[in-house]
Amino acid sequence: MTPADLAELLRTTAAAVLAEHGLDTAALPETVAVERPRNPEHGDYATNLALQLAKKVGVNPRELAGWLATALSGTEGIAAADVAGPGFVNLRIEASAQGVVVVDVIDAGSRYGDSTELKQQKVNLEFVSANPTGPIHIGGTRWAAVGDALGRLLSTQGADVVREYYFNDHGTQIDRFANSLIASAKGEPTPEDGYAGAYIAEIAQRVLAAAPDVLSQSEEQQRETFRAVGVDLMFAHIKQSLHDFGTDFDIYTHEDSMHTSGRVDQAIAKLRETGNIYEKDGATWLRTTEFGDDKDRVVIKSDGNPAYIAGDLAYYLDKRQRGFDLCIYMLGADHHGYIARLKAAAAALGDDPDTVEVLIGQMVNLVRDGQPMRMSKRAGTVITLDDLVDAIGVDAARYVLIRSSVDTPIDIDLALWSSASSENPVYYVQYAHARLSALARSAAELGIVASTDHLELLTHDREGTLVRTLGEFPRVLKTAASLREPHRVCRYLEDLAGDYHRFYDSCRVLPQGDEEPMDLHAARLALCQAARQVIANGLQILGVSAPERM
Repeated sequence: MTPADLAELLRTTAAAVLAEHGLDTAALPETVAVERPRNPEHGDYATNLALQLAKKVGVNPRELAGWLATALSGTEGIAAADVAGPGFVNLRIEASAQGVVVVDVIDAGSRYGDSTELKQQKVNLEFVSANPTGPIHIGGTRWAAVGDALGRLLSTQGADVVREYYFNDHGTQIDRFANSLIASAKGEPTPEDGYAGAYIAEIAQRVLAAAPDVLSQSEEQQRETFRAVGVDLMFAHIKQSLHDFGTDFDIYTHEDSMHTSGRVDQAIAKLRETGNIYEKDGATWLRTTEFGDDKDRVVIKSDGNPAYIAGDLAYYLDKRQRGFDLCIYMLGADHHGYIARLKAAAAALGDDPDTVEVLIGQMVNLVRDGQPMRMSKRAGTVITLDDLVDAIGVDAARYVLIRSSVDTPIDIDLALWSSASSENPVYYVQYAHARLSALARSAAELGIVASTDHLELLTHDREGTLVRTLGEFPRVLKTAASLREPHRVCRYLEDLAGDYHRFYDSCRVLPQGDEEPMDLHAARLALCQAARQVIANGLQILGVSAPERM
């Protein structure tokens, strides 16, 4: 019996109880909450359904809870139902009923936890989108991990997810990048507003190798050569770093294309149709205050050049015209103002503002020997994706960046996250998978095959806890996807790994010495097979490997 099965049983039982006592069944909620008590002595599951219903139907909550407990006690799969506190119902599930979870996991395999909750929803997930003027810094690396995990998570719930990188190749930052490359190529100091770091010298030398006569060109031709070749080289490095990190994109959209293709003009024309554009002081303005923004925004400046928001408007409209139902933007800590701005832009274009979601990620700091790291060997001024991977590896880097809610800053202790110890969360989870893999190999050598024929034998408390934790996985994924919080998967996996390690320490899975294999061994081996599968599924969502050996 899964938590979802139990929730449905509670609802149908409550409907029967209400009808039996002449009470309004319309008061029943669409979904019934089922929780696992913190104290195992209180049962396997608990529900506050009686407390929810009592006032609506005019009955004392403990009395209603008593009716529910009595009705549930006679139900197949329920070992006991008791009233607790002001009206909670605590439930114990029969081992045979709980064993259904193990069967479900083994049958579903890598699809266990998947649902059709978001079926037919087409989602555009834009993340990282770092300027092509330097390596990806540690903040962008957080989005590379979290964004990729969120895409995988939404896909498990049936969403059609397209990962998109917005290539910021239109603006003054590209001019500063080109000027920095030119200065390096000529052996001159970095311009005051330019970019520094060893990577600038590397790219400048590669431009010289690709175009040996570039320094003999006119200043305008030099700038264009260094701009075009330099940006291509920088972006190739960014894409390779992301790929090596396990993050790839379906689409790369160039900001410059919004302007050269006429999409900016198209967006402005549509806004004129809606009446949300006006002229003032020689500039063209968007009435974003009509839709919750703190001030109206200039779209076309008085000099006739488009403001930055013009590209944003065109880009959002382009996404909607490509058929996306939901556009998720994952932005850095200094982009809070974009939430109201982008939602207002959607509304001004005639859309529901909820077609836009903006997630803001907080800062990341690396700590070594108790001291924060401030400088990168390659980038000079910021810590990069490559620095983090060099320090702790891809798996640990992805896991630590996903593990905390994006609205909280992270301090990454490099010594902890590179250690092979149970204090290191990713090692702890991966070790559980490796331990389960070793167990499977040992069972194969002994000729013992996992079997779900006698799961009713799994009556030990540690077995029951492990089964119930496995049963929580679909609900964890559904909640994490709904809240856009992939860190919930990390925390779940750590709980699952802990439950497995405690089970293994208390319940011998394989026979020892001359002991003959029994049905209990086969049932426990099936439970271990299910645990291994769920850990692998969870790590897959995070983009972290599930090692067979450690």
